[in-house]
Amino acid sequence: MSKKLNIGLFGFGVVGQGLYDIIKTKHLNLEIVKIAIKNANKERSLPRELFTTNHDEILNNPEINTVVELINDTEAAFEIVSRALSSGKNVVSASKKMIATYLKELIDLQHKYGTSLLYEGSVCGSIPIIRNLEEYYDNELLHSISGIFNGSSNYILSKGYLEGLDYDTALKQAQELGFAETDPTMDVGGFDAKYKLIIAAAHAYGVIIKPEDVLNIGIQNLSASDLQYAREKKLKIKLVPVAKELDDRHVTLFVLPKFVNETEFLYNVEYEYNGVTVQAAFADQQFFFGKGAGGHPTGSAVLSDIAALRYNYQYEYKKAKEVNDLRFTNNVDINIYLRYEDESLVEALGFEHIQERFYSGNYKFVIGKINLQKLIDNQQRIADNKAFVAFADQLTGVSLASEKKQAAEVF
Repeated sequence: MSKKLNIGLFGFGVVGQGLYDIIKTKHLNLEIVKIAIKNANKERSLPRELFTTNHDEILNNPEINTVVELINDTEAAFEIVSRALSSGKNVVSASKKMIATYLKELIDLQHKYGTSLLYEGSVCGSIPIIRNLEEYYDNELLHSISGIFNGSSNYILSKGYLEGLDYDTALKQAQELGFAETDPTMDVGGFDAKYKLIIAAAHAYGVIIKPEDVLNIGIQNLSASDLQYAREKKLKIKLVPVAKELDDRHVTLFVLPKFVNETEFLYNVEYEYNGVTVQAAFADQQFFFGKGAGGHPTGSAVLSDIAALRYNYQYEYKKAKEVNDLRFTNNVDINIYLRYEDESLVEALGFEHIQERFYSGNYKFVIGKINLQKLIDNQQRIADNKAFVAFADQLTGVSLASEKKQAAEVF
């Protein structure tokens, strides 16, 4: 028989309320004992005595055995989760930035205190990718994981490509619908997707990577010319995080807009939906699709983790325990499309090979091979130039390179 979970909930925003709505419809052996919030004066739909602004009412309550953390303050979330794990309470979290930033510390705390931290809701909402990486692919060699991990940016790209909306109008609509924040940098800049990718890669490859070491370039500089170019080539532009094992010693991660063609699963993932493609050695290519954000989709993933805790489920981090020499690297050659204004930017990036250049009025682009580290070194310059960069393997078709220069080509 499952044990009863007495839950202390931190945060009662969109996901917290979505979780509560779902729990009401279920007959599970659990109870939300107390909910910690920031604003005590805000009108709530639940009895006032259920809420508190004092974290200690949950963290110091010996009857609460499970903490669910759903706030958007990274440092406060880490303090809550680490204190809970250290005091013998199991935790469910959906804070992708906090988990990606402090993953090593969180794993160490679980091992030290014998507690469990689950976070399915932190990566792609309702899509059960973490549990699948932990359980289904635990003995599988994974060549790559990629996909659409952020519904806000995908909504904007769909509006631009399918409906002809300019970037600013599409962003405004996304904000009005609650898909994008007032400051959308986390979503459109690729940060949100990067945090999710880092978490997924830890379970897929057993590597723990610092967010600041991973390239993320977003869609802020997308123009009508870029979309028109994609249409002419019968391609779409998607913001795609990629984790790829290059050989038995190296894995690379990055987040870039990407040209995708109609044969790829991601081609038909539109608006706020997410999709994850796993390329495995034996299972071949598999695809997961679902809503990546919102109260009820993410709440369902959180509830799945809560339900698993009733049976003492823990992540085993199996790939991390394997004896291997897999290391993260940015010494990778990739093929990109660069739409730019300033010629000096092309020179600074130091393309190793240029396949195509185009000039027409104000529209200039170059397609060619570049080392990933060069993009990282010039990231601020790219942003200042209002240039648009996209992963362009569909435009080049170049295969894996040799290790002659101690670098590998992706796709």
